[in-house]
Amino acid sequence: MSQDPVTTSRPMAARSDHAQKSSAEPAIPERLTSNAMKVLEFVVKDMPPHYFGTEKQEFIAKKLESLDDKAVAVLRMFYERILARMRELEASDIDLGSFGTRGEIWFRVHGNKLPQRDLPELKSPFSDVLVQALVMPRQRQTLIDRRSLDFSYHVEENGERFRYRGTAYFDLDAVGMNMRAITAIIRPYGSYNFHPNITNVVNLKNTKEGLILVTGITGSGKSTTLDAIIDANNNSVDAHIIIIGAPIEYVHTPVRSVIRHREVGRDVMSFKDGTVQALRQDPDIVVIGEMRDPETIMSALEITDSGHKVFSTLHTSSAVESIDRIIGEVPPIEQDRVRNRLADVLKVVISQKLVPTVDRKRVLAKEVLIVTPSVRAAIKNGNISEIYQMITEGSALGMLTMEQDLYRLFKSNVISIDEAINYANNKKRLRQLINKQIS
Repeated sequence: MSQDPVTTSRPMAARSDHAQKSSAEPAIPERLTSNAMKVLEFVVKDMPPHYFGTEKQEFIAKKLESLDDKAVAVLRMFYERILARMRELEASDIDLGSFGTRGEIWFRVHGNKLPQRDLPELKSPFSDVLVQALVMPRQRQTLIDRRSLDFSYHVEENGERFRYRGTAYFDLDAVGMNMRAITAIIRPYGSYNFHPNITNVVNLKNTKEGLILVTGITGSGKSTTLDAIIDANNNSVDAHIIIIGAPIEYVHTPVRSVIRHREVGRDVMSFKDGTVQALRQDPDIVVIGEMRDPETIMSALEITDSGHKVFSTLHTSSAVESIDRIIGEVPPIEQDRVRNRLADVLKVVISQKLVPTVDRKRVLAKEVLIVTPSVRAAIKNGNISEIYQMITEGSALGMLTMEQDLYRLFKSNVISIDEAINYANNKKRLRQLINKQIS
């Protein structure tokens, strides 16, 4: 069953881009908007004018707990119409709440963030009510205590289940929220066109241990790639897969593998706890949603050291940066030990970006590092800067730099030269590749 929300109403002028509704019919039925507004007004009507920050959010939380089931149902239906509009536009994200949105609801459509002016206006404190209504009482308290909350949300409609990943956070004493749509269909692993060497490493059938990283900035498709790899294993090996996420996004249906989904804050207290506990749960594969702190990094290295296969993600834009980030996250006194352990267990790093195409969509560009004996020696000796050249020269093994892949996309007329250069990590190297073609 889904959780809950709220919104305020105000038809605005239409626009010619994705913010415009394709027909005269309102995006949300007027009666539903009117009923939701009555609930919203009830929640905030007695709020003392001098309340702000945590006092305001605590007041809203208490009032929400006093609502009956029918009122909550109205708020849920209202918000789920917003999500339905999001699906109609094939938007990936929704942003609402706090000062920075101007009281509007924004969607990211094919990479562009746009205000949706056929949707109701939603200013604080109404937006605060909406965001808090999406989550359960205990989660509201976590949001108030920590000023931030990651959570999952789902909608069932006409027999289909739609999942979303939400992040709520304080912003100038109000609450803002981003919610990302989780694809309901896994992208086939074969569509990535990985070299057979990569497939051998990521599949448990061929390689039983090691650390595989999928990296990239937020919104670069890391989770989609990781889910494709998990799905390939699920359909090809008899195993036990444990997924630790914050929150859990795609829920895998067991095929040949037992699959456990453990959401941080819901099923387990932290990534570190989930990783340590996994050692006692007889796993073959452990998926750590993100290596975001030294404790999780050390736990990931420990479980990989014990002979398990571990997948994880990092918010880095290149393979070399990923290695530097892991080593740099631990205290200097620990770095030599971590460098040696990382060199021994790291198998593959896939770094990726979603690049705007000439037809205004987005395409995946990736960098792939396979840890060969030479790469392993460079990590152990602290010669990380030499690894980029090893990737450049390792195409026969399945290695690929971001610049080589961007050049391929440019040469195929999929992306423009400006976008290729814009998304390159090493712009000088990409220009050399392009100039070589021109000459």
